[in-house]
Amino acid sequence: MNKKVIIISSTPRKNGNSQILSEAFEKGAKEKGNNVELISLRENKINYCLACYGCSKTKRCIQNDGMNEILDKIVEADVLVLATPIYMYDVCGQLKTFIDRIFPKYTEIKNKEIYFIATCAEDQNEPISYAIQTINGLIECLEDAKLKGVVYGKNLDNIGEAENSKAYNEAYEMGKSI
Repeated sequence: MNKKVIIISSTPRKNGNSQILSEAFEKGAKEKGNNVELISLRENKINYCLACYGCSKTKRCIQNDGMNEILDKIVEADVLVLATPIYMYDVCGQLKTFIDRIFPKYTEIKNKEIYFIATCAEDQNEPISYAIQTINGLIECLEDAKLKGVVYGKNLDNIGEAENSKAYNEAYEMGKSI
């Protein structure tokens, strides 16, 4: 069965390593016949949550940025892929802002397969553990969401390094597996 897949790439860098791994996942998922859309937060204006709770009744954010359209796509998707560089041992600010802005529709985001792609300049496992805590916090807020796979590209500091990394093949194969 073909699935609808939304990939959220949060890297602020053009051709960043987590973007490259997102594209590898996309390639694998498309080869399996899935309907895949890769959304770059860098190319969308996503403001911070205002904590006004205007969305509590309308299920739409009062801010007129790209988030409402993205949320509608996520509600309809079967699979949600979140990709980020790791800064300061956690997801980047762009992804955290995106996660906060899920609030208007979080009760409608149900039965999702979640995949997580992260890159880091360090060669340690510790940074990913903190970032996974952030992703698990999101998953706890969603009904019947499950973390199905993680790709962690370590020791990727310079733009483009992910293209020839072990993580690239892992992301591609993970995409093919859905």
